[in-house]
Amino acid sequence: MSDNKKNKGPAAGNLVHKANDFRDDKPVRILIVDDEEIVRSFLFDVLSDEGYEVTAVSSGEEAVKLLKKDTFYLIITDIKMPGMNGMQVLRTAKEMEPNQNVIVMTGYASTETAVESMKLGAADYITKPFNLDQIRIVVAKTLERSRLRRRAEEGEIYKQLSRIDGLTELFNYAFFQQLLKTEIERAQRYGHELSLLMIDIDDFKGYNDRNGHPAGDEALKHLSRVMSRAVRGCDFIARYGGDEFVVVLPETDLSEAKLIGERLRLLVEQTEFENELANKQGLITVSVGLATYPHDAQTKEDLIKRADEALYKAKALNRNKLCVFSEVDN
Repeated sequence: MSDNKKNKGPAAGNLVHKANDFRDDKPVRILIVDDEEIVRSFLFDVLSDEGYEVTAVSSGEEAVKLLKKDTFYLIITDIKMPGMNGMQVLRTAKEMEPNQNVIVMTGYASTETAVESMKLGAADYITKPFNLDQIRIVVAKTLERSRLRRRAEEGEIYKQLSRIDGLTELFNYAFFQQLLKTEIERAQRYGHELSLLMIDIDDFKGYNDRNGHPAGDEALKHLSRVMSRAVRGCDFIARYGGDEFVVVLPETDLSEAKLIGERLRLLVEQTEFENELANKQGLITVSVGLATYPHDAQTKEDLIKRADEALYKAKALNRNKLCVFSEVDN
């Protein structure tokens, strides 16, 4: 039988939300699992007074049944119970939700078992007979650690999203600028070469005009996947803006960069795109400009400018070509 109370009286039904959806402005829901009614009542009163929303059940089986249809930010379970014990509750809860917070309860003489439970993923343990301050501190510390972990994970996600172009899922313009500066500084420090490809889709405005912008967006996403396959794992590809892309080739001299750029150009030419035959030249193709540090430029700004000048020359030569800045007549 489960006890789900508010204030001091019993109440039926549960508020439902995912543990991973916990926010600071939502009530923290705690599930108590213990076969002793006096323990359940004691913990319920202590944690309710702390402002938590508490549900109590009398067996591991009932806890698992409840977890299959409801979620809790924290589970506090006794280890020794008839039937399904606390270790089994812990394992099952972790299988259902790997980030589930679980605190186990044990007698002073069984702390070794509590330590074993922590190896299985328990966040902490509480010893019986209870110490009121210990309960409050352990629960608060567990919730705070979990809250900090969640914020760190969210921060990493947002940090990653800030680097990514939303349409193509390549690096974005801002991150490219930061990355190229860092790579040039590294190349300068270690005496390495570095190459930059500037890429533009040929007649993409015409493709958009003929097929519509949604089709154009799909073509950009498809092209991004194709170009990602053409470069090496150590290279960085980014959307420069609109239908322009850049590829940073660390520790890459001119001859190797030409091979990579030509492989990329040819792969795009050979790839089928939806409605591409309606394009002006019959196929979706790209023009590529190439410049290399330190031979063509000494700074980030100049390297971008030189690669762009080479790209402009490729466009002038009827497109679908790779041009190298050092080989362009200026």
